Amino acid sequence: RICWIAGYSLYLVASLLMVFYECHANIVSLQLEIHKFHVEDFSKVMGRTQKILIVAIATCNQLNILLNYGRLGLIYNEIANLDLEIGKASKDFCGKRHWLSFRLRLALSIGLWMVFIIGVIPRLTLGRTGPFFHWMNQVFTQIILIMLQLKGPEYCLFVLLAYELILRTRHVLEQLKADLEDFDCGARIQELCVTLKQNQLLIGRIWRLVGEIGAYFRWSMTLLFLYNGLTILHVVNWAIIRSINPNDCCQLNRLGSITFLSFNLLLTCLYSECCVKTYNSISHILHQIGCLPTAEEFQMLKMGVKEYILQMQHL
Repeated sequence: RICWIAGYSLYLVASLLMVFYECHANIVSLQLEIHKFHVEDFSKVMGRTQKILIVAIATCNQLNILLNYGRLGLIYNEIANLDLEIGKASKDFCGKRHWLSFRLRLALSIGLWMVFIIGVIPRLTLGRTGPFFHWMNQVFTQIILIMLQLKGPEYCLFVLLAYELILRTRHVLEQLKADLEDFDCGARIQELCVTLKQNQLLIGRIWRLVGEIGAYFRWSMTLLFLYNGLTILHVVNWAIIRSINPNDCCQLNRLGSITFLSFNLLLTCLYSECCVKTYNSISHILHQIGCLPTAEEFQMLKMGVKEYILQMQHL
């Protein structure tokens, strides 16, 4: 483990040195562009802040991997354990499942977006760094920008993993509700109560897992949101400055950059919202179970449902 940490530390130092150098080269090129267009007030401050944010994000991401590798390992282990335990809990229940496999859904929702990021960033940044920027610096800058933007799909991957676990747990709860609607389930009431309790414990563990994922990505995603927002303002500012030039060929690239940066943030919000809505729908199913005649007839089931509802209210 010490050798791996030492090796990664060397990689961290080398990558951060490259980021520092490229940001310095970008600032020098930006300074020449600003002097050329005589916009040395707002554009200068915004441009330098944007470049400093790149350094902050790269440093935060690398240090986060180095210092929180233990937390990341616990997240992976908990996901694997929850997958096994939810599978055991749902083996006695059958019902409609998603017609697309989980791997295919990940490939469509995350894989395609990662390929798009890697392919589109060089095309959107090509020619926009100005005539004062060496092509080698431009290549390294594109690599750095790709690494920064890939943090969004990485976060979305963990959100979708949590979303899938919640979906499977809710599926078990829906099948439990369907069994309780059968008036002849009295002989199985103890078994169904045990399943309900297992489901409650699994949801509690998923909630703690989501908290760990949020803690791991907190600073990285916060800085990414700040960077993308500031970059959108920076692109709009330069579009206004260069609008007086009829030969400017980068207007469509700027529009594409704004759309791409916005969509990369909105995609994380969309997946997070789907995860939250699915989690909140569990309370609705519990209230439906609590209103069944079976719940009124069996006190053990009624108390189990109430305890589950109270847990959902406090999580």
